Amino acid sequence: MKKKLLLALTALLAVLCMAGCGSKKAQDSEKSGDSTKTYKVGIVQYVDDASLNQIQKSVQDELDKKGKEAGVKFDYKDYTFNGQADQSTLNQIMTELVSDGVDIIIPIATPTALIAQSVTEDNQIPVVFSAVTDPVSAGLVASMDAPGANITGTSDAIDTNAIMKLILKANSKTKKLGLLYDKSQDSSKQAIADAKKFCEENGISVVEKTGTTNDEVALAADALVAAKVDAVFTPTDNTIMKAELAIYEKFVNAKIPHYTGADSFALNGAFAGYGVNYKELGVETADMVADILVNGAKPGEMAIKTLNNGIATVNTETAEQIGLDYSGFKDMCEKVVETKTAKEFDEK
Repeated sequence: MKKKLLLALTALLAVLCMAGCGSKKAQDSEKSGDSTKTYKVGIVQYVDDASLNQIQKSVQDELDKKGKEAGVKFDYKDYTFNGQADQSTLNQIMTELVSDGVDIIIPIATPTALIAQSVTEDNQIPVVFSAVTDPVSAGLVASMDAPGANITGTSDAIDTNAIMKLILKANSKTKKLGLLYDKSQDSSKQAIADAKKFCEENGISVVEKTGTTNDEVALAADALVAAKVDAVFTPTDNTIMKAELAIYEKFVNAKIPHYTGADSFALNGAFAGYGVNYKELGVETADMVADILVNGAKPGEMAIKTLNNGIATVNTETAEQIGLDYSGFKDMCEKVVETKTAKEFDEK
């Protein structure tokens, strides 16, 4: 009997010891910061190009900064993906993020945002998109001021008329303008319509060429060269952006300036890009994410964030090769940035 009692007391002491150790471990864990609140953040990029890569990095850097300030952790490393412009891949990625129980999704570019909207309709996971040119026309939000539902974000909308004026500033004799874009890209529709209207009002004829693949874009570029256009305009079109490194020399050799809606085009060889600062756009996107997750802000009540246009990025190598003077741009832009042809931005 005494032996059984001794065994029972020994077992009880072991349990109490384990409980005490567990409590100490928990206390140590709290002291070491292991109990920091962690939010799972899904980041889905539409395609690999310089602008979208810049946004993704900027979002991640700002989330790290905001996490330290708020004493929380934004875990995006296990939930960052690139859909490579493939709809089925993007759908699979979004479905997996929902299954993983992410706290928020950041889709970069319009096609990605549309899929994020679709997969979160039932579960209402917050969505904060980035680089969506026209979220209202795309059907993502009810209005720019009150998006509604579970979605909000940042827009990279451009001032097309300002770009048209840059074209005329560099060459007042421009009479034939080439429009190069992917007609399936929602981000291009309004800008192309605005360009056509400007040309009609200013006596400029238009030559329209489109493409949905790199090969089609190359053929479209050849056709514009053959048509002897005075300049070419492309809005914030991801398809053309992806092909720019392969086509810019066609325009350079023909002495045709290519004006575009993003600085990354100029980085990849186009004569000029005009629009928003994509690094800043990424910062604004991350700030909205932090506000929702940490402060409890409601996406549907957060106005879509837009940035001031006015930054012109000029490829100096291309400008020299086509012999075009862009000195007059400084009087028409908030800022003129010079760059040279490369694949990615130098973050140093």
